[in-house]
Formats: sequence, C-alpha cells, structure tokens
Amino acid sequence: MKFIETIKNVFKIEELRNRIMVTLGLLLVYRFGAQVVLPGIDASKLSEFAGNFDAGGIGGLLNAFTGGAFANASVFALGIMPYISASIVVQLMQIAVPYLQKLQKEGESGRKKITQITRWLTIGICLVQAPSYIAGIQYLGVPAEAFIIGLTPTFYISSVIILVTGCIFAMWLGEKITDKGIGNGISILILVGIIATLPVSFIQEIDSRVFQSNGGLILILIELVIWFVIILLSILLVMAVRKIPVQYARRTASGGYEKNIFGARQFIPLKLNASGVMPIIFAQAIMFVPVTLGSASFMKDSAAGQWLQVNFSDIFGVWYNVVFALLIIIFTYFYTAITVPTNKMADDLKRSGGFIPGIKPGTDTAEYLDRIMSQITLPGSVFLALIAIFPAFVVKLMGIQQGWALFYGGTSLLIMVGVAIDTMQQINSYLLNRHYDGLMKSGKNRKAVA
Repeated sequence: MKFIETIKNVFKIEELRNRIMVTLGLLLVYRFGAQVVLPGIDASKLSEFAGNFDAGGIGGLLNAFTGGAFANASVFALGIMPYISASIVVQLMQIAVPYLQKLQKEGESGRKKITQITRWLTIGICLVQAPSYIAGIQYLGVPAEAFIIGLTPTFYISSVIILVTGCIFAMWLGEKITDKGIGNGISILILVGIIATLPVSFIQEIDSRVFQSNGGLILILIELVIWFVIILLSILLVMAVRKIPVQYARRTASGGYEKNIFGARQFIPLKLNASGVMPIIFAQAIMFVPVTLGSASFMKDSAAGQWLQVNFSDIFGVWYNVVFALLIIIFTYFYTAITVPTNKMADDLKRSGGFIPGIKPGTDTAEYLDRIMSQITLPGSVFLALIAIFPAFVVKLMGIQQGWALFYGGTSLLIMVGVAIDTMQQINSYLLNRHYDGLMKSGKNRKAVA
C-alpha cells in the first residue's frame, strides 16, 4: 500500500509527471530508431548476422550496449558509445592539457566549451567507427545479396553519414532527457539498450532449462535468487561510503574563527567505489588488444598468436577474466587518483574553516584523506573486479546461457544499478519537496505545488 501511495504521489506532481512522460517519449524514439535498418540493406536477410551475437562473446557485449541495434544493422548501430569514448578521452585530457584545466575552472561557461569539444570529438570517433562497421558486417554474416545496391561508394558514403547522424541524434536525445526529463539522459539510453536484450536472453535461458530438460524450473528459480543477491551486492558497492567527520569552527562576532566543540559537525563521504564503472570500461577496451594482436598478419600463424586468439576471444575464459580482473584493480586505483582531488578537498576545507578532529589542516589533512582513500579503494577494487568477472563463474559452474550470464555482473549490471539509483534519487527529491509523506513514515502529506 505504501508503494502504491508513493506511485500516486509521483503522478500528482505535474512537473515530475511531465518529465517522466518526456523521458518515456524520447526513449520510445530511440528504441524505434534501433529497429530501422540502414537504407540499402535487406532486413529479411540479416538473421545469420544477428545470430552471431546471441551466444554472448565480445560481439554479444557490443550488441547489448546498443540494445540490439548493432546486430540489426540499424541507423543507431553505433549507439551512444562514441560519445562515451569521447567523454572519457576529454576527461583524461583535462589532467594534462592546461587549456582544458582552465576551462574546468571557469564554471558553467567552461563546462559548455568542454561539452562542445566532446561533441566534436564524438563526430571524429564516429567517422572512424562507421566505415569500420560497414566494412566489417560483410565478414560477420551479412550475405552479399543483402546489399540491395551492392557495396558501392554511394552505399558506403550514405551509410557512414547515416551512422554518424544516428549517433549524434542519440546524443541529442540523451541531452534532452537530462534537460527536460528525469535522470542522466546518456546513462538512461545505455540502460534501455541493455534492458532491451534482457527479455530475449531470459527466454533463451528458460528454453534451455525447461524445454530442453537442462535442469528444469528449479534451476531457473535458483538463478533468479542468485541474480537478486548480486543486484543487492552491487547496490551496496555503489552506495557504500566512508564518512570522515569534519568539525567547522564557529564564526565569532569579530569575524574570526573560534575552534570549539560547539561548531557545526558534518562528514566528508568518501565512496568505496569512487570510480564507478569506468575501470571496467577501460579494462574492456584494453582486452580487445590481445585478440587484435594475435590476429595480426605477422602473428596469426605463430603459436603465440594462436594462443592469444584462443584464450582472449572468449570473454568467459580463465585467462581473459584473470587479466580482466587485474586490469580493473589497477584502473580503479588510477581513476580514483585522478578523480578524487584530496589536495583540493583539504584546501577547500581549510578555507571554509573546517578541520578533521585530530588532524592538522592543510598538508596533513590531504595526506590523511589520501591514506583513507587508498585503504578503502583496495576492497572496493577487488569487489568491483569480482562482480565484473562473476558472469564467467555462472557460465562455467552453472551452465547458464552466455547472453543471460552478462546480466550477472560486469558493466551491464553496474550501469543498471547505478542509473536506477540515480533516477530514483531524483524522483525522491521531488517527492520530499512536494509530498512530505511520500517516502516518510510520519508527517502530513502536503499538497502538490504545480
């Protein structure tokens, strides 16, 4: 009853209701575009091509992030990933490029310029990925007769333009969802793409277990329980924080600061996993290198080349996951170090008249925060690595279908959990502002403000 009342409260707030409807409408447009096949390709002859991505693997992973658009040879085949790649590159460049560092300090105007740079870089990445996609689909199962006008220069040029435009349009949809809808638009587009493949994967798992007598309904129930537990653990990873107590000095009448126990007391929340899913994304990008290197012309016939292709083309293999986990731990430390500025936090704390009890302001505070971050990053990185490689465990130990196993961990599950929590927090803020009783056990329900 409490849940039903909360849902009613959501739709009583006009602004929140409108934002939800805008979000759903834009997501519908995105999902519709994912089904529109590129002009010049016969959609009825793509079954073999799409079938190559049903069994998981690296191709299945790429297809999952685009919500099936990759396997559909859709106008949204590139998805939103070029924009994500551009954002990561720009974020890393802010560490080394003085111009970007200056823009970062300029506030809103600087952020707009950085966003514009990210958009242009997205177009550049699309111009590289689009021709590669067109050239690659013919080797991945699309028969020659599927190309209605043939692989002519006209088809190549028009397809590249459409794929680039599709990515830019998806980026625009994400930004509109952020501005006019609810939640982070880019993240929600990725979430919807991932969820779009979930029903098909689950149906395939049911078919394997029940209709092919491979364990029966009991194993399906056990799998769902394990999946639920993994989701709870992922929520704990995303939400876990170490609270550092902070004492703020009380300002005296003369304008100075008086340090005493009666000052305002707050906390600095240091997240157990401050880097989010970025280490997994970085690690997955690196994991494409061994296969590419092993299939190169100068190595593909050698023993080392064959070993790389065999052991690193299977994302559920032992060597792949061992190296993958180690890379995640390394990148977690790296990304946390560049995104959690302990020196700046210490300086800001000192300027605001705050201090950590027992720690001197300034350098000592920065060293203390850095030491705490190092201590909590180790269990956080190990926990993140275990969740990332957990799909390999369920495939090898329980015989779960590879497509369904992708939802038991890795980037897919963490993105689903992170985006869901972020969106719910935004909805909760509306409820708490307009309906005091929306999520609270006591207090009177205030009338919604239009």
